[in-house]
Amino acid sequence: MRRVSTSVLGVGSRIGLVLGAGGVTGHAFHAGVLAAIEESIGWDPRDAGAIVGTSAGSVVGSLLRAGFSPRDLAARSTGDPLSADGARLAARSDAAIEGGVPVRPPRTGLPRMTAPGLLVRAALRPFWMSRPGVVLAGAMPSGTVTTEWVSAPLRPLYGSDWPDAGLWLTAVRLRDGQRVVFGRDGAPPADVADAVAASCAIPGYFEPVTIDGDRYVDGGAHSPTNADLLAGRDLDLVIVSSPMSVTGHTNRLRPPLDLPARRLCRLYLAREVGRIRRRRVPVITFQPTPADLVAMGVNAMDPARRAAVTRQAKESALRKLDRDDVRATLRALEAVGQPA
Repeated sequence: MRRVSTSVLGVGSRIGLVLGAGGVTGHAFHAGVLAAIEESIGWDPRDAGAIVGTSAGSVVGSLLRAGFSPRDLAARSTGDPLSADGARLAARSDAAIEGGVPVRPPRTGLPRMTAPGLLVRAALRPFWMSRPGVVLAGAMPSGTVTTEWVSAPLRPLYGSDWPDAGLWLTAVRLRDGQRVVFGRDGAPPADVADAVAASCAIPGYFEPVTIDGDRYVDGGAHSPTNADLLAGRDLDLVIVSSPMSVTGHTNRLRPPLDLPARRLCRLYLAREVGRIRRRRVPVITFQPTPADLVAMGVNAMDPARRAAVTRQAKESALRKLDRDDVRATLRALEAVGQPA
């Protein structure tokens, strides 16, 4: 397999990175894709000019900004040894949950809709103006699993600080169903750990996260990737890792139980990528191949699949990076940022 030259991305290249939703297996997918990018083209995703993270992507994006390399993210997923720097960061992070996290007593009584007001708002608007995921988030009973399992490991890495480099974490505000982008100018104040918790609060599974008096759920309820947030940024390239969608090839390797949902996610992504490309910014997307889907299964929260997903996603991403069209896109950036 050929490898793209490590000098293909100019020194001053402005690259945006979009990391989509996808649960535990989505996290593992991101780790494989990012490791492949670093190995194949020599670009370190920690240097991204902007990172947009949704749900699982918010965790991975925050770990990158905290200093974890793609190799170490993959190693944490596969159980391989970490680098010295990665081991130090992991020790600080893992110490936060060594004693477990507080577990709230189970709720009693009949389950209630999380935010019935969202259904009322949707009923009063034309149907095309309402996001199905947002309406569903309001109609479902509130989840009961605490998001501290997700956010606690990030608190020792950040405290109350927010990284200077761009880190945008998406969530949906239950009061009005609006997408909120933590870390962007004008967003409600929040630390990274709480913003990640809000972005990961899968409706019906995790309990909503309260920040500054408002309740939030998973940013994936608005969009699995939220890549359109980079449409207005001055960038030379956008790279998207989208665990919840699917490549254009028909999946014949296992029963297509989740293909309709994945194709809908692919449609969302195509629209968002179109907005970026209309600004004449090239986009490279990584979506699960049929082989990736076999490794991922249908339960996105299954931790037993992490190692297999990361290894398979890396292999698929390396193949994509070796394609002539992708190599041509990358070669077009070779002069970006180079001296005249």
